[in-house]
This record gives sequence, structure tokens and C-alpha cells, in this order.
Amino acid sequence: MKERLLGKTLSELEEIVISLGLKKFVAKQIADWLYKKNISNIIEMRNLAKNTRELLSEKYEFGLTAHQSVQVSIDGTKKYLFPAGKNQYIESAYIPDERLEGKSRATLCVSSQVGCKMGCLFCMTAKQGFQAQLSSGEILNQIRSLPEKDKLSNIVYMGMGEPFDNLDNVLRSVEILTADWGFAMSPKRITVSTIGMIPGMIKFLEKSEAHLAVSLHSPFEEERKKLMPIENVYRLPKVLNAIKNMDWSGQRRISFEYIMFKGVNDTEKHIKELLKILNGFKCRINLLKFHPIPDSPLESSDMRTMEWFRDQLKAKGVMTTIRASRGEDIFAACGLLSTKELVKRKTNNDF
Repeated sequence: MKERLLGKTLSELEEIVISLGLKKFVAKQIADWLYKKNISNIIEMRNLAKNTRELLSEKYEFGLTAHQSVQVSIDGTKKYLFPAGKNQYIESAYIPDERLEGKSRATLCVSSQVGCKMGCLFCMTAKQGFQAQLSSGEILNQIRSLPEKDKLSNIVYMGMGEPFDNLDNVLRSVEILTADWGFAMSPKRITVSTIGMIPGMIKFLEKSEAHLAVSLHSPFEEERKKLMPIENVYRLPKVLNAIKNMDWSGQRRISFEYIMFKGVNDTEKHIKELLKILNGFKCRINLLKFHPIPDSPLESSDMRTMEWFRDQLKAKGVMTTIRASRGEDIFAACGLLSTKELVKRKTNNDF
């Protein structure tokens, strides 16, 4: 089986070309074709000599994989299903957002793992269990193979999986996204989300300049433990302390994601505790509606409660927004589309 070139860093490409007896500068040419040009095959790398392309093709392939299916929402959101190995699937959500004054924004939510081992009560991906790590190439393939790739303005690592449980591949993909020889995106356009894996979070903050989002969902440890088993390993006070001790003098942004569950985390005592534990943080809280998943005891807070919750936090000086729900008619909750495909395969005895 041939090795993918997509997902290789410049230093890795340099090692490849040198091992093949080629000049070092060829690596920069290959990177240009991989990350800046609209081609899909090594043979199309026209500024490489024909024998060089043939030599590369003997051991390597470009590495693109087309999506298997797409679902389109009435609001313009698109959910792409990509194969990721035999009977394995990942999801990417393309979210266009037309803004005022003629400005537009388009965000792609990418996956970092096939399935997930973190076991969060509210997450459909967790019900699949962990299946595989995505390589940096498989992460970037979600971007490079996207039909709307030229419209993208932002990338968020908020799809299937816990990014910091696959730290090396996530860091390599972020490097390629932001490097001049890569996609040359501003790190301000990239956000990586975590449930609070402290070692990976610290290394990420040290090695990149991309934004950080932390899944909070409750300010109380015992309550958060019921929602997110990671609390048994990395306690919330230690997560917050690790974040506070990092250098935030630049343009990097920290945000806290807070899915609102009816009667669980949407009361006045939660507001007071949030204000207490986030005192001293220059941050944003994003309130999210819960998208129901099968066999879950959780329900979403209603919009009136969410607006009240937001206004109370804002009145105390905490920047708080309600993130608009998108794609509710196309299996919006992460993991639903891939789970549906897995169930279909099992029903058809494809395993």
C-alpha cells in the first residue's frame, strides 16, 4: 500500500526527496502542489521532471479521499461523510454564514478521531467507542477534498474525537494549515476544542498560536463528572489553573463551550459559580443548544432560559453568546450521521 503525501510537513517531504536521491528544493515544490494547487495526482505536478513524478508514484500517492455522501440542510449547512478505513467513517460539517455589509464567513468543523473514548453523556460519537486515530493527512483531507474549500474562512476541531487524544497528528495538521509553505491560514482562523486533557492542552498552547476552546458544561465538579468522565482524571480547577498560567498576551483567544441542559446546568447557582471560577479570565462563553441523541436522558434548555442565562452573565461583564443551531434537520449532533452509516453496514452484514 502506497504512503500518502498529503499530511506531510515540509521537513518530512525533504526527508522523502533526499531518500529518493532528489534535490532538497523539490520538497517545497511538492508542498506547493499538495496545499496550494487544485490537483489530485502526483502526475499533475507539472514543474517536476517526468522521471521524478514516476519515481514518487512508485512509493507514494497524493492521498485525497472523496466524501462518500453529503446531507444538505435547509439553512445551507452541509454534513459530509468520509470513509476512514474499512467500515469506519468520520463527519465534517460545512457551515456557511452570510454576514452584514456583504461579508461572509464559512466554517468547517473537522474530526480528529474515528469514534471517541471519552464517554461524554451527551455525545453520540462516544456511543461508537474509539476506533482509530486520524493521521494528519486524514484530518487535512476533510479540508482539501471539500467542494467548498475555496470559500472556507475558519476551521474548528470540534467534530468527532478529542483532538488532544491525538495530539501529534493534530499539531502537524495545524502546522500545515498555518505554514507559509502549507495552506498559509492565519492561526486566528483556527480553533481547537478539548474537554480538558491538560498535558495535550499545554503542549498545544506552547506549540501553536491557534485559539483554544474548552468544553465546560458545568462549573461544579461532581455535576461535570456525571456529564464528562474526564473530570475523574483532569479536575476542572486544575484545567483552569493550567490555562491561567499560560501566556495570553497575544491575539490568541480562549472560549468555554457550555451546552445547556434543562434542569441540569441552567440555574442561577450555575451562573454564580461560573462567575466565581472564571474570575480573572479574559474569555468568551458560548452557550449551545443540546441536539438530542438516542437513549439520552438529557433535554435542551429552552431559548427563553438560554437568553436569560446569557443576559445574566453579560450583565456581570462576561462576554457570552448563544451559538446559533445549524443543520438540525440533517443529523446535526456530531456522530449521528456516521453512526447511522455503521448501523446500515451492520444491517447489511458488511462487517
